[in-house]
Amino acid sequence: MRIGIDDTDSPAGMCTTYLGALLARKLNRAGMPVREARLVRLNPNILYKTRGNAAICLDVQGNAGEIFSMARGLVEDYADFSCENTNPGIVAVDTPPCPDFYHKAVQDFCTLDETLSLLRDSGARFKGYKNGRGLIGATAAVCSTFADPTYELLAYRMPERWGTHRVVDPSSVFSADDHTYPHTWDTVDRECGVLVCVPHTPDPVLFGIRGERPGWVSYAREWIISEKPSLEQIFKTNQGTDEHLVKGHIGALREGRSYMVRGLVSSPPVTRPGGHVSFSMEEDGHSVRCMAYEPTKGFRDVIRALLQGDEIIAAGSYKGESINLEKIQVVCLSREVIVRPPVCERCGKRMTSAGTGKGYKCRKCGGRSNTPEQVVKHRSLPVGWYEVTPSARRHLAKPLCRGPPDLSRIGP
Repeated sequence: MRIGIDDTDSPAGMCTTYLGALLARKLNRAGMPVREARLVRLNPNILYKTRGNAAICLDVQGNAGEIFSMARGLVEDYADFSCENTNPGIVAVDTPPCPDFYHKAVQDFCTLDETLSLLRDSGARFKGYKNGRGLIGATAAVCSTFADPTYELLAYRMPERWGTHRVVDPSSVFSADDHTYPHTWDTVDRECGVLVCVPHTPDPVLFGIRGERPGWVSYAREWIISEKPSLEQIFKTNQGTDEHLVKGHIGALREGRSYMVRGLVSSPPVTRPGGHVSFSMEEDGHSVRCMAYEPTKGFRDVIRALLQGDEIIAAGSYKGESINLEKIQVVCLSREVIVRPPVCERCGKRMTSAGTGKGYKCRKCGGRSNTPEQVVKHRSLPVGWYEVTPSARRHLAKPLCRGPPDLSRIGP
């Protein structure tokens, strides 16, 4: 059977993955083996999310009633019910329902009514607390199917240390990255010189290593020197896959979805207060604003190098009538032409303007010309893909070290 849990955490603490790791350990000790633990990231634009909008799913062999009872006990003991926006949900199924619900939960929005309808039709056991919104993520988790799975090893802190400063040796984390990148990623941010895998929130997570295989995340973990963890769990995930991106066309984008769109730069990039950079791109007469925010750091320099007429593919979430950029592909550069007065053919000196509509005149010899000199300026920006810095990357965004994005997500 599969059991899914969601929405047990809050900005003040707890973590649904920690509860999943606790449940996995408890089930294994009770003789009910957990064959797989999944960490399922859902639509990152959901307003009700606490932090990363993750649900968990365990594939378990054992007594369904006993498993469900254990899950309820842990949720009731550990979920942060004091937070208004924490509304846990537990779902258990013998056979996973259609994965369409999972894909919709990652790329779009699901309602509680359609969730309850699916659960009743599939004969699932379920329990929702408070307004029951966590049932949506828990249902998506048990429906999940990963075409391109990745993995994350999560180490959790001793309960008595929650909310205190994390003790993790930075040099050891950089060493872990040295020995395992690109098979692991987002462990550190070398541009900013910071640890990405160590959170700063008051939750139970000590650190998390993301990678392409369980062996790689385990190997990276061996290098890390830290305070003693209480437990560790490797999750199979949809992180780093671009699973949230869908085909889109400018003029038909919907708020809160994430897209890949192709178009031409239609206005030059502008750096705004706070260091945010914006520009407009167009497709078939429709225009949309694109944003590269200050936390994306050096990625903004790529954006600043764009010129009107450049053909690009932009990937990111559509929010507030803007595409918040996660990555772009520079497909084709426009020509940057500089127009200036010509050089005099008689004396070799550069001419100056003779007045509006009067061409050019050489101040030395009096020579004249009506034809300006046009120079094509060299563009130093190479075509290709560019991405935000690791500390600004979303959980679902596929890092370029895993290969280029799937261009089938681009509409015709």
